[in-house]
Amino acid sequence: MATLQERCDDAIMDFTMGDADAAVAKLKEILAEDPNYFDAQLALGQAYFAKGDYQAAIAEGHKAQQLKPNEQLVHTNLSRAYMKIGDKTTAEHHGLQARIASWKENMAPPTPGSSDPELEMAKPKLPPMKVPDKFPDMPWKKKASDAGTKH
Repeated sequence: MATLQERCDDAIMDFTMGDADAAVAKLKEILAEDPNYFDAQLALGQAYFAKGDYQAAIAEGHKAQQLKPNEQLVHTNLSRAYMKIGDKTTAEHHGLQARIASWKENMAPPTPGSSDPELEMAKPKLPPMKVPDKFPDMPWKKKASDAGTKH
């Protein structure tokens, strides 16, 4: 049996190939099993948008927003759908929220384990530092015995 992710990928492929109806049906099945499956929820809103059902796209977009309130793509999709129904004020609000989410994402320091280790740049490996047992004399300091002599 295919995993939820594989089934979601299949639904997104249907959507990409222009079959929004098949995508909607598959995504609804996934969400019936797991209502918190964010990728399916987000894709369902996009599929409704592609079908021209902007009210459904908005409703599904708000469900995705409940799952991830600061997700840039959620607000971008909501902004597009609100523009299509003529609600410019709400569209601008979500457009601004999308920009803010983008800034937060770009400015946040990476959390440990959040990136793919294979994609990280190689960090230089420094050779172990040798610490001498005794530090060398410091020629710039005068010894007490040299204080009275001239060079």
